[in-house]
Amino acid sequence: MTQKPDLAGFDALLRARHSCRGFLPDQLTHEMIGSIVQAAQRVPSWCNAQPWHLTITSGAETDRLRDFLFQAASEEKHNADVDFPEEYRGVYKDRRSEVGWQLYEQMGVVKGDRQGSAREMMKNFRFFDAPHVAVITSDRALGPYGVLDVGGFVTAFCLAAEAAGVASIPQAAPAGFSGQLRRFFNIPQERIVVCCVSFGLRDENHPSNQFRSNRAKLDEIVDWRG
Repeated sequence: MTQKPDLAGFDALLRARHSCRGFLPDQLTHEMIGSIVQAAQRVPSWCNAQPWHLTITSGAETDRLRDFLFQAASEEKHNADVDFPEEYRGVYKDRRSEVGWQLYEQMGVVKGDRQGSAREMMKNFRFFDAPHVAVITSDRALGPYGVLDVGGFVTAFCLAAEAAGVASIPQAAPAGFSGQLRRFFNIPQERIVVCCVSFGLRDENHPSNQFRSNRAKLDEIVDWRG
């Protein structure tokens, strides 16, 4: 019997999910990861193209990847397949600044400590010590709609993971080194690197996991007509 969907339950799942930046080293089974991916695949996509493809690392391969990308980010040029924002302005700049300082405060980084903030930023390229990383690509020929579909899949993946008791964080920063990731995994040129998702079991005691970001009020994001 199919369980009837429940908005309150879905809202609880959304509120439970957050971008995790502190993980336990425990490895997940391929069966568990596969069940999360299969659940996420139910997300809608343009013409049901399902353009996402995942390269998922575990164990020593994750460690090898984090060492490789940290070095690349320290020494090589940014070369994202998907253009990063030209700038954050207005309310978007305010929201970005707010969540950034929430994180830094938890990690003991004070305003003006550029060395400390740079250290926290570079943790992106070590995937926050997560035991697993999914590098997610789309077919280049599908353009923005393929990227849009991958975004929907990433959201579904993170929610499915949370429902399974698995923490996650979607990351754009590693995709800023798309060429290096393509070289590391031998990803074909016809696929573009959209983002990565780091995931594993949450370290409940890690200081970075002690805050939750705010959300805009309804009247800030909706214009009612009629």
